[in-house]
Amino acid sequence: MKALLTLLAIAVSASAGEYAVLANGQRVHAESHEIDGNLVRLVTKTGSIEFPSAQVVAYEQEEYTPPPAAPPAAAPAPPAISAKALSAQEIITRAAEKAGLPPDILHSVARAESGYRTNAVSPKGAIGLMQLMPKTAAALNANPYDPQQNAEAGAEYLAQLLEKYKDDPHQVSKAVAAYNAGPGAVDKYKGIPPYRETVDYVSRVISDYNKRTAKKQTSPAPVTD
Repeated sequence: MKALLTLLAIAVSASAGEYAVLANGQRVHAESHEIDGNLVRLVTKTGSIEFPSAQVVAYEQEEYTPPPAAPPAAAPAPPAISAKALSAQEIITRAAEKAGLPPDILHSVARAESGYRTNAVSPKGAIGLMQLMPKTAAALNANPYDPQQNAEAGAEYLAQLLEKYKDDPHQVSKAVAAYNAGPGAVDKYKGIPPYRETVDYVSRVISDYNKRTAKKQTSPAPVTD
């Protein structure tokens, strides 16, 4: 232990240095000093200087300021979750939450539209999970071939339709029908257009939505229109 303390003292001395004060008032900087009989040897970075002991009247320790401690390394940020790493179902849930929709209704529409196939393209040109037509995607400033953008645009569009019919007793069925056939057709017929495809589509979406909500303890009342 004594040897360790000696080594530490030498290390501090070497780092801090000292000044030898001469009788004539001159101060000579040195790393350390050694006394050899009637001589004082000042050890410098470039060598050593010797003075008669009588010429050195004092030694002053150089003030040593340790270098500032390195700032703690920042904790690495958690890796961002890529949309490619998410399942289609997870993408739909996130898109619904972002649009302020109950995830179940968007899941029911996505299932009826594409069966959760991100690469689905219909004969009419509808694209992706939410089967967006290119004009609809462009109006919503979305790339329909990107699953996340496709889902978010579809959710936003459905939210707009639900808002459009918010005061209608058949809000959900009209919004779903408008998603399939367009709001113009729904307004024209004042309800679900008499198209076989749209009638079947609305029935599938409403049925799936009711099944999903029925499984939850806090499920809303089933949609019957």
